Amino acid sequence: MTTTIVLDCDPGIDDALAIAFAHGHPGVELAGITTVAGNVGLARTTRNALSVADFVGATTVPVAAGCATPLLRPALDASSVHGETGLGGAVLPDSARGPEGEHAVDFLIRTLGAAPGEITLVATGPLTNIAMAVRREPRLTEWARDFVIMGGSAGRGNMTPAAEYNIWADPEAAAIVFDAGWTVRMIGLDVTLRALATPPIRERMGTLGRLGATLLLPSLAEYHDLPDPAVHDVCAVVSVAVPEVFGYTAASVAVETTGRLTSGMTVTEFNPATLPNASVATDIDVNRFWDMVLRTYQALADTLG
Repeated sequence: MTTTIVLDCDPGIDDALAIAFAHGHPGVELAGITTVAGNVGLARTTRNALSVADFVGATTVPVAAGCATPLLRPALDASSVHGETGLGGAVLPDSARGPEGEHAVDFLIRTLGAAPGEITLVATGPLTNIAMAVRREPRLTEWARDFVIMGGSAGRGNMTPAAEYNIWADPEAAAIVFDAGWTVRMIGLDVTLRALATPPIRERMGTLGRLGATLLLPSLAEYHDLPDPAVHDVCAVVSVAVPEVFGYTAASVAVETTGRLTSGMTVTEFNPATLPNASVATDIDVNRFWDMVLRTYQALADTLG
């Protein structure tokens, strides 16, 4: 069974690896990529999405550029983590094509509206585009087959002690999205921080030809200067391809937008008496995760030569 997805992202090292996985896995059909400012500015995230898509062979997948700033806050980025270009040490050729002529918000509404109940929406960056889309067209929450985000945490954050980066970057957008009336499948730090590209994992990536040598290893080598970087955004796409890799708990999630010390916090209540608006990933089969990811990358590497 194949699941069709649209990936809303801000490449970003782990977004780039998520694009590669989405294109390479036989159970996922990548119908489109929309970009948002986040890890780096919008021009860079869009350029990176096009370059990565072309590099992995997804040359016909449309890429639509979206919001360049958060809804209410100043523009920011995480270039200190992802490098000036957003792809760490990876250097890819620029794409010969450009982004679609329509805004990402219009692309999302048009694409999901044309196939209600058939397309899963996966967001691995700040939720600005998604918030704008559901505000403009509330039926988007009904049209999406499923909605998955990489973001948030039921515990501590990584940008502040309270907040994960994607939610912290635009908490007002995240609050709109969590309150939109659908169930958000939240793949947060509770599980993604266990999906670590350890030295044995990177050693296996080193056998993957051009894919490993040009994209995977150079990007990870400069990812936050961490010895075992977490591939956060890959987890969100894996959760679509192989949902049973993760264990979930129903929860009520609210996004803090005003707290001086807690802005961007996903306040998560695992109380069965409350009305849940989220399915929060609370467990991950790490061995199965990496087996699936590396087998997918191997198959993709074989097609690239």
